[in-house]
Amino acid sequence: MIRNENGGADPMEELLRRLEEENNLRVLRRTRCEGKYIEDEAGGRYLNLSSNDYLGLSDEALQRGFFAELAGQGEFPGRFMMSNPASRLMTGNSPEYERLEGSLAALWPGREVLVVGCGYLANTGVLPALTGKGDLVLGDKLLHASLIDGLRLSGAEWMRFRHNDTGHLESLLRKYGAGRRIWVATESVFSMDGDRAPLAELVRLKRKYGFRIYLDEAHAFGVFGPSGAGCAAQEGVAQEVDVIVATLGKALSSAGAFVVTDPLTRRVLVNRMRTLIFSTALPPLTLLWSDFLVRRLPGFGERREHLRRLVSLLSDDPAATQIVPVMAYENGRALEMAARFREEGFWTTAIRHPTVPQGEARVRVSLSAALSAEDVERFAEVWKRLG
Repeated sequence: MIRNENGGADPMEELLRRLEEENNLRVLRRTRCEGKYIEDEAGGRYLNLSSNDYLGLSDEALQRGFFAELAGQGEFPGRFMMSNPASRLMTGNSPEYERLEGSLAALWPGREVLVVGCGYLANTGVLPALTGKGDLVLGDKLLHASLIDGLRLSGAEWMRFRHNDTGHLESLLRKYGAGRRIWVATESVFSMDGDRAPLAELVRLKRKYGFRIYLDEAHAFGVFGPSGAGCAAQEGVAQEVDVIVATLGKALSSAGAFVVTDPLTRRVLVNRMRTLIFSTALPPLTLLWSDFLVRRLPGFGERREHLRRLVSLLSDDPAATQIVPVMAYENGRALEMAARFREEGFWTTAIRHPTVPQGEARVRVSLSAALSAEDVERFAEVWKRLG
């Protein structure tokens, strides 16, 4: 055991020991994903029920089509596309950014798009750039950790309202909102519970109180809406959401994230968003792969419909989504459940604090259109049998 200069145990070793005692110690496991399967370092092969590849787009046929398209345009392997070694504001703003942002903006007519490195950079960068001292941000209790970190970095006062409780939100607006610039932040599909925000009710409150809405559509983009533009588009309220953030690394099976907003707000972000200003640009090849998929997104309706059918095999709730929490409550129980599912051939992940609140550990099941109905029916049988 490492000792500190006073002869006591090293604080980092103590931290790791405590995490292990609480069944909360994480390790990095080497895995390899191939379509709907995942292989671990021991050679085990499992159906992957932990992927965010909701539309099943990480398949070889699409990748072959992508490279064939590039070759047909004379773009690959004819030029350097593997890296973009500077920030966008220096030398990294390659033409592929404009191409991708244009394809994304077509999904939200009249809006503009700003592509950034990843969802974490978006959620930690946007609100600090747009808010300041004296402003108020009211966020849903179950906001993603990246958004909470963004609130901590902002100069605004912030507090949380009870999950999806618009009555509690309205009471906070009345109590604290007079004479202030206010943002309300939420997710359309919550990443660990899989439930959906009451967007129509939030828009009604916006009209009444005049706040701005920040909506994280990370787990809805690609999956919901007639063209895959997300829940706000599906419910016809996208034009009343001031900032939409989504990722390209989940249903789009690529990398990066983007912000949908008005032209003025985009200009402010380019000048004040530190996570954009001080981050290396994405490689052109990644941007082109994202654009290849975004242009095809409206045509993936059959995949979205298949995914909805798979969801219906695990839930009879018409509002259910592709994220299904299997509650364990205790950390040890969640680890045990995940291990038992793997014994049956299904890769699932135990989710523990701080990803979820203490006492709400679970196994998070996420469905993909790459799965068959038979795959999901077999999982449902195992889930029922394991109790």
